Amino acid sequence: MIGYYVHHQGRGHLQRAQCIAAHAGEAVTVLSSLERPPSWPGHWVDLPHDAAGTAREPTARGRLHWAPLHHPGLRGRMARIAGWIDRASPALFVSDVSVEAAVLARLMGVPLAVAAMRGNRGDPAHELAYDMADALLAPWPAQVPEPGWPPHWTSKTVHTGAFSRYDGRRRQPRPADGRDVLVMLGGGGDEVSAQDLAAAQAATPGWRWTVLGGTSGTWTDDPWEMLCRARVVVTHAGQNALAECAAARVPTVVVPQRRPHGEQQATAHALDGADLATVRHRWPAPPEWPALLEQTARRDGERWAQWSAGDGAARAARALERLASRHSEQTP
Repeated sequence: MIGYYVHHQGRGHLQRAQCIAAHAGEAVTVLSSLERPPSWPGHWVDLPHDAAGTAREPTARGRLHWAPLHHPGLRGRMARIAGWIDRASPALFVSDVSVEAAVLARLMGVPLAVAAMRGNRGDPAHELAYDMADALLAPWPAQVPEPGWPPHWTSKTVHTGAFSRYDGRRRQPRPADGRDVLVMLGGGGDEVSAQDLAAAQAATPGWRWTVLGGTSGTWTDDPWEMLCRARVVVTHAGQNALAECAAARVPTVVVPQRRPHGEQQATAHALDGADLATVRHRWPAPPEWPALLEQTARRDGERWAQWSAGDGAARAARALERLASRHSEQTP
């Protein structure tokens, strides 16, 4: 049995867990405060929310990220994780991503894998989790490493490449003369206003714009056909959104959003350095959009294969199974 903690922010953490579990021979139990999706076939542990109410000393004097004193939500959350570990005795615990859940699992003697993230992870809490982990799962290719990592992190990192629910799905031929722009703002918050989008559309009358997510667009559970039809995608630098663009091999404009530890900025920097996408570190002004779309449309979308080979979820599943098996064999 593998326990898999899924963070509630956005949709990418859950989609990664679903992708990996689909390739895993071991049973996977998700622990999360997200609502269980109807498509999840395995066990699911509902966790109490731990963000409501007053937060006193939430960082334990800078050593953790979220452990407020005398907080009933946190206490119930940790108790439920601990109770499940006690009952299930998992061979491995995966944290995607919570330092506190990772620490709890390791304190209970469970081998640990942590989903790695780009950006500045040199704070004491991240250092604790990454140092303790038996493996770090990095959903980016080894050819585009995160700079500045210490050798003891790099040596235990499994670079899976990006992966998404669309890996292996047949891509529809993209219209050679297509003029569709797909904007994907995601579910984790965005900084792009309706006015920004309206100004960009007004500046590019020859293009048809569709906006998904954020506060300005609609939502669809399966944008695959839109990705395949789009001549250009405009999106943030979240791992899941980029993995879906890579699976569709669609030329992409990436505008990173502000996130803790500079995660999206670091990801955008990696994409820019590898020349895999058109990167802008702020939302472009209206006069920039016509040339920007034309320039991006001429990109070779097949370059995305360097970011996502299509087998990342299977590679992650195999790595977790090897880790679980190795530690099980060493159990006295």
